[in-house]
Amino acid sequence: MQNLSTRQHAVNRRVAPVRTPAGDAFSALVVQVLQLDGLLTAAGDALARPAGQTSARWWVLASVERAPATVAQVARALSLARQSVQRVADLLKQDGLLAYEDNPRHRRAKLLRLTERGQSALLKIQTAQAGWADSIGEAIGEQELHRAGDVLGRIAAAVMRPQSAAGKGTM
Repeated sequence: MQNLSTRQHAVNRRVAPVRTPAGDAFSALVVQVLQLDGLLTAAGDALARPAGQTSARWWVLASVERAPATVAQVARALSLARQSVQRVADLLKQDGLLAYEDNPRHRRAKLLRLTERGQSALLKIQTAQAGWADSIGEAIGEQELHRAGDVLGRIAAAVMRPQSAAGKGTM
């Protein structure tokens, strides 16, 4: 007769789901993209640091560079939670880099706009980023980067399709 621990081991054994080779390739790519995200955030922080900023603060500043926008609009554009953008925007306002202004389309949702200090900080970051991007672009090659961008766009579209909704499996 089996003892309890032996039987429990058999009950608790987990069997990994089987993926197709294409599913395995996609899952491996997801891991690489997540690693790349971490590397890009660290590089962004390094580029923004001389201007006294972080990647998150840079993204919010850049989001309102061309035109004022609400916190919700910025959050949607960056695929971030509205609350996290609100926290960053409030800190940027405190530092005099952003200002809130009335929104003619909505009584409560104020518009974020760059101040002169914000424009100056953003320009400093963008100047550093231009040299960095040129160097990376030269190392990889323009055509290869366009091809990678096309593939990433197709992946994003596939992930957004309803049948691809998160929670239907594992990465």
